[in-house]
Amino acid sequence: MTARPAHGSAAPETRGRPGGAPAGTHAAGPPVPSPQGAAPTGSPASTAPAALPALPALGTLPVGVDPKAPPVEDVIVTTRTGYHVLRFVETTFDSSVFLHLWLDRSTGNLALARLRMRELAERLVLV
Repeated sequence: MTARPAHGSAAPETRGRPGGAPAGTHAAGPPVPSPQGAAPTGSPASTAPAALPALPALGTLPVGVDPKAPPVEDVIVTTRTGYHVLRFVETTFDSSVFLHLWLDRSTGNLALARLRMRELAERLVLV
């Protein structure tokens, strides 16, 4: 006969554990294999903290990014029949300008269209 906790007392959580084992314990049975490439539990590799890359400070740009470049280059909207490509153009005046291109989905080349729109936007002079 096993002892049951009194009504209202804290019982260890057993839901979702094999064999109803409480948290922090292991149910009897064969060991569960670790995912391929993962270190087995308890080995020095599994207990060492993973090295994470340093994140840039809030408000700073990653190395190699032009701070004067617009935050969004293109917006691509897809439909069943085509693509709408919006390319933002830098201006010398206080306004927003963009180019709009519609491509037929079955015959258009989206990658080539984006390259050509970028070249066109760079050559476009707005005064």
